[in-house]
Amino acid sequence: QVQLVESGGGLVQAGGSLRLSCAASGSINVMGWHRQAPGKQRELVAGITSGGMTNYAHSVKGRFTISRANAKNTVYLQMNSLKPEDTGRYYCYATKGSWYWGQGTQVTVSS
Repeated sequence: QVQLVESGGGLVQAGGSLRLSCAASGSINVMGWHRQAPGKQRELVAGITSGGMTNYAHSVKGRFTISRANAKNTVYLQMNSLKPEDTGRYYCYATKGSWYWGQGTQVTVSS
C-alpha cells in the first residue's frame, strides 16, 4: 500500500503562482496530478515517470511544470500564471501496479 501526502494548495489571485508537493511512502513509477472543478469530471493535469518523461493537459502547457525528486519519492507541480479556471481540488496520483490517490488539496484562483 502506498500513501500520498499532498501540500501547497491555497488561495491566489489570477496571475499568481502556487507550488504543490506530494510525497509517496515508497518508490513509484508514474506520479502526477489530476484536478476536479465543481460540477466537472476529474481531469489529468500533468504526469511524470521515474525517468523524467512528462505529459501535460493542453490547458496548462507553458504555465505548469511538473518535476520529481526520486530520492524523496516526491513530485512537485509549479503553477504559474494561474487563471480562475484552474480552480479545483488537485489530487496527487501514483502508479505502482495499482493506482493510488492522495486526499486532495484545494486550489482557488480569484479573478
